[in-house]
This record gives sequence, C-alpha cells and structure tokens, in this order.
Amino acid sequence: MPKSHSKPHSQHLRQPPFIDTLPVPVYFRTEHMPSHATYPSMCHPWGEFVYSFSGITEVTTREDYFLAPPHMALWIAPGTEHVGFNHAETVHCSVYIKRELCAALPAQTCAVMVSPLVRAMLEHLRALPPQGHDGVESPTRARLLRVLVDQLGTCATTGSYLPHPDDPELDAVLKVFHDNPADNRPLADLAAAFHMSERTLMRHAQRELGMSLTEWRARLRLVRALPLLQAGRSVESVALDLGYATSSAFIAMFRRLTGTSPGKFIARPANHQVSG
Repeated sequence: MPKSHSKPHSQHLRQPPFIDTLPVPVYFRTEHMPSHATYPSMCHPWGEFVYSFSGITEVTTREDYFLAPPHMALWIAPGTEHVGFNHAETVHCSVYIKRELCAALPAQTCAVMVSPLVRAMLEHLRALPPQGHDGVESPTRARLLRVLVDQLGTCATTGSYLPHPDDPELDAVLKVFHDNPADNRPLADLAAAFHMSERTLMRHAQRELGMSLTEWRARLRLVRALPLLQAGRSVESVALDLGYATSSAFIAMFRRLTGTSPGKFIARPANHQVSG
C-alpha cells in the first residue's frame, strides 16, 4: 500500500469485543465511530463482514487498502491481519462468522456489492435490541443470522472497490482526482501533464488498478457523492460539484455502479437507534 494512504493518526482507539473465540456461530453488532477512530491490528480466526450505514469505513491489510462507502461493505477473510479505521464519523455494523460457516464466502478480503435483500436484513437487525457479549439470543434471531450468511455468499465482490497503485507515477495522477474529482481533462491532456502518452497511462491503470482510469474515476466520484447525498444535498448540486454537466449523466453513472437511483440507494428507515 502506498505510503500516502497509510493509516492516519488516531484520536480514538476502540477495542474489539472478542479476541480469540466467538460466543455464537454468527454475531451481529453495530458501532458508532467518532472521527479519527481506529481499532488495533487484529488477526482473528473468524470472518468479518463490515457494512457502512453512514460514513466510510477503511481497512488496511498487509498488502492492500480497502474502503466501504455508505451502504457498501467489506469482507475480511478469516486469518487476515488487518486494521480498521475512519477519518470522519462513521456508523457501521460487523457480522462475525465462525470459520466453519465461511465456505461459501470469498477466500480473500474484498469489497462487497450488497444486495437489496441483505441491506434490508442488516437494517432490520440494526433496529433490534443489541446482542449481548454472552451471545444469548432468540432462536428467531439466530435463524435470521444464518440466512444472512447464506445471502452474503450470493453478493458480488469487486476486490478493492477503489484500489490504490504501487506505481508512484500513477499514484501522482490519481492524486489529481482525489484532490479534485470534478477534473474533466481528457486522458491525453492528463497524461501529457505527467510526461507520458495516453496509451502508457491507460496501460498503467489497467495493470495497477485492474480497471480503466475512467472506471476508477467514476468509483471515486460515487464514494465522494454518497456522504453528500446522505447529508441532504440535492442530486443536481452533487452532480455539478463532481464535474457532471447534467444530473442525468450523474444518475446514469450512479445506476450503473449501484443498480439503482441515488434517492432509492440512500433511502433507509428512519429513527434507528445506534448501539455500541
């Protein structure tokens, strides 16, 4: 992982609820993380599914950097050394799953595109009274958690949703978009600004990111758009801020990447209580 994306200095250190064993096969919890919070480095024998209700959850492993924008998720495979943190205030849930139940889930840590059914199940679980650390739960909740695990195995995965390159030249190019997602320069002009050809830039992006630079920029814009939409900004104003000439162009990008409109994607039941 490039040094420019290393874990920031933390003001709040959170401790995980379990270290060596889980009290039940599947455990669900929600967490309200303040700005600049982090967990210590962990490597637990169970899998962990992390879903962001709001804010952006970030995770680093030894090799990679991952993030979960609002309403998206990460899968941390059993035995993966990792550190979770966030820059801004974040609300997320974690589903801890014993290794024996992880056979249908990805063998590697990755970003997850959450299905509408899984999203609805997570919202329902969030609204229930918090599960105690002793794992005592009703048979109904236990069955729901097992169904959730089955459904997680059907969700599409995307590796790192917004991957970062090892190549310093490409990292410098991507910093342009990080600093100004509305930058709409043609790729040829951008490549020339960094003393390379358009073909060389495209080749570097495909090799380092596993996708085109255009696709990566669209994903970055989606990540930047979600917190703004959650804060109540209009689709039109967000689209203009991110460099789209029209809101319809922004909505088309949003539908392509999420499968639904911005309004439907952001909408969720109100008056949920957050438990620690």
